[in-house]
Amino acid sequence: MQVYLPIAEIPVSVLMILSMGAAVGFISGLFGIGGGFLMTPLLIFLGIPPAVAVGTQQAQIAASSTTGALAAWRRDAIDLKLCGFLLAGGFLGTLLGVFFFAAMRRAGQLELVIVVSYVTLFTVIGGLMLRESIREFWSKRRGVPRPVRRAGVHPAYLGLPLRMRFPRSKLYASVIPILGLALFVGFAGAVLGIGGGFIVVPALLYLFRVPPAVVIGTSQFQILWTTLAATVLHALVNDSVDVVLAIMLIIGGVFGAQFGARAGRNLRAELFRFLLAILVLSVGLRFAIELVVEPAEPFSLQILETRR
Repeated sequence: MQVYLPIAEIPVSVLMILSMGAAVGFISGLFGIGGGFLMTPLLIFLGIPPAVAVGTQQAQIAASSTTGALAAWRRDAIDLKLCGFLLAGGFLGTLLGVFFFAAMRRAGQLELVIVVSYVTLFTVIGGLMLRESIREFWSKRRGVPRPVRRAGVHPAYLGLPLRMRFPRSKLYASVIPILGLALFVGFAGAVLGIGGGFIVVPALLYLFRVPPAVVIGTSQFQILWTTLAATVLHALVNDSVDVVLAIMLIIGGVFGAQFGARAGRNLRAELFRFLLAILVLSVGLRFAIELVVEPAEPFSLQILETRR
């Protein structure tokens, strides 16, 4: 069964979209990430215009994050104080990202920006995460204990001004790097159609050493509100949210996220980090291939609307 997408202007298989939504929703609940970094590329590879894929995906991320955030809320696995600062920076970054998205779309460079950004972010972040995971694995295998950070000894960025305590996350750090992280994540999420969880989760794990159980819930809660804002802004500013596609993605995503959240409770911390690193790196390499492989149709024609 196929359905026509009014904004994307192409027909798609209903079963395929529902299956993709469920699979990505499962991964979202499993790792505490929005899943947009997987769904957006899948939609683009399926033939959905990049602008529509990015704008519509925000709605699916918000829906899947809602179920994950509710599950984390029931487990008391959300640091609301930390979320407050993540949301403050995230909302500002989202606003800037939506207007940058619109500018690149008008200039005809949006697809290039998306592909290059995916390759850069995903290969670098995924590679660093994988290296850290392998190093930790071999240290445990050889019986070498991981160096324990002494009390009062912190990285320089945690010692910047405006330090605060986050008891739920066992963190005492400056809010400046937290706001900076949230600003970047909000901007990247709005431009690339990602929830930003693949950045927030490893950053909280490796840079701030927040416990994995708290990281997942806190990430889901932050992603929920920033993606809701991005969805509304993309619909109003860029007219790039396809409601029909969004509904199908939401139905599949909500279903899959519930099973992913349950499965995530049984993941060991080191396995969690390793699998997330492989996932992020794989997406980056897939886009890198797109840059070097010659396309089947080197040229294309497109009718541009002019406003008077």
